[in-house]
Amino acid sequence: MGKNLYHLSSYDFDLPEGLIAQYPADKREESRLLVLDRKLKKHIHEKFFNLPQYINPHDILIFNDAKVIPARIYCKRTTGAIVEIVLTKKIQDNKWEAICNRLKRIKHGEILYPTKNDSVAIVVVEKSETGITVKFEPSLDYTTLEEIGELPLPPYIQRTPDETDYERYQTVFAREYGAAAAPTAGLHFTDDLLKQIKDKGANISFLTLYVSWGTFQPVRVEDIRQHKMHTEEFYLPKQTVKNIYAAKERGGRVIAVGTTSLRVLESVYANGEYKHGYGATDIFIYPPYTIKSVDALITNFHTPKSTLLMLVAAFAGYDCIMEAYSEAVKERYRFFSYGDAMFIT
Repeated sequence: MGKNLYHLSSYDFDLPEGLIAQYPADKREESRLLVLDRKLKKHIHEKFFNLPQYINPHDILIFNDAKVIPARIYCKRTTGAIVEIVLTKKIQDNKWEAICNRLKRIKHGEILYPTKNDSVAIVVVEKSETGITVKFEPSLDYTTLEEIGELPLPPYIQRTPDETDYERYQTVFAREYGAAAAPTAGLHFTDDLLKQIKDKGANISFLTLYVSWGTFQPVRVEDIRQHKMHTEEFYLPKQTVKNIYAAKERGGRVIAVGTTSLRVLESVYANGEYKHGYGATDIFIYPPYTIKSVDALITNFHTPKSTLLMLVAAFAGYDCIMEAYSEAVKERYRFFSYGDAMFIT
């Protein structure tokens, strides 16, 4: 191996800018799929619509059904200047944590007014080095948020959202409103693909993790063990846990669709059991940690030096994943939220 797996630089790789997907594939299921056998260290180049060929009867696929909110709000200051805030975490109905593109200029106690509806007041009640806490007056409901906010595309997508994004940056099964970012592994699935998987005798189940903007937070320390992970809230239904046990009893695999699903399952798993219910997790998974809660993972290609790359390196093995990423770059796979996917078995 030869690399110190606690060093941030071990998770760096050369990624040509042209491979960062700025738009989704023409159709969800037409993205590419790298099928990686982590034990044999072998891979196959596929199309995502062929995924059902790799699913066995009695497998269970667990999806994150969180729905992205229009969390980006353009506001006017009393000076007339326009600032942009992104809601990152709900504290109460009318109180949110947020990041701001003019953080240094924003003052504690300042009132911001959404450019799309200036009858709503956004009061800055706290300010830190990394963001602000804001209070909405009147209290914010999702109807108002739909009116004043925009879809928060990831920071590496260098454009404003268009109508297509409002459809394609949500999964077809998104139900639980409250995420600041999409659970992107799920973006490749269509209703037809889900039906094909069910028709093979596999089970499709759901959990909810409200993906926060912290998912894009860079690691800023060379010793990754010093990194402080963001916290995200989740809900794992009792029925999903029952379905997992039923699948395992029949010899099926537990397949996490996305790193968000995996992080929930790993957070609640102990001594062969999964604990259902509500919770919050700041689990940070990196080599040589052994993931015990799932047997396979469907995930997109992640950014260099990211906690998500560290997670897949822990799951597949460091050398195995870095070789697969090198192959993906060579074969010009598309990276990040709107990019292609891997199925790691």
